[in-house]
Amino acid sequence: MSPQRCGWCSNDPLYIAYHDEEWGKAEHDEARLFEMLCLEGQQAGLSWITVLKKRENYRSHFFQFPITEIAVLTDDQLENKLSDAGLIRHLGKLKAIRDNAIAWLKLKDEVDDVVFWLWSFVDQKILENDVVNYREAPAQTEISQILSKTLKKRGFKFVGPTTCYAFMQAVGMVNDHENDCYFK
Repeated sequence: MSPQRCGWCSNDPLYIAYHDEEWGKAEHDEARLFEMLCLEGQQAGLSWITVLKKRENYRSHFFQFPITEIAVLTDDQLENKLSDAGLIRHLGKLKAIRDNAIAWLKLKDEVDDVVFWLWSFVDQKILENDVVNYREAPAQTEISQILSKTLKKRGFKFVGPTTCYAFMQAVGMVNDHENDCYFK
């Protein structure tokens, strides 16, 4: 018998692995945080499983490289990536990855430790939520609204409050696993 998982987790092995190994676990690696912030932005208007299925292609095109290399991609290089069906072929979203790399590097110059800065929005600890049913979990919170506004002011793209909350859930800043989920 398989363990009880959150209701949003389908039987897709990719989704199960994501739920069991990543979602809601505290992430403090800078490159992984950057990747997840960008991938959550790629999801805008789509399902998360769509992004998960394309994640290895995104890693091949972007996230196996240092943020400094992503920041210098040209518009032509990004437009060339539109031919790969393994990516979400939306030029604005692809440019956002580069623009977010630029914003990340500027932020790093200002705050020195971007990881600590991001986690400061939750006072460096995981916010534990009482989630009986995932459908009752908020789509955004006051904290995600503040994070979104702050990131946008610093030049980040595709970081609305709902995207920021999904990012916070993904990297374990909040624990929204359902109460009867084995991970809780």
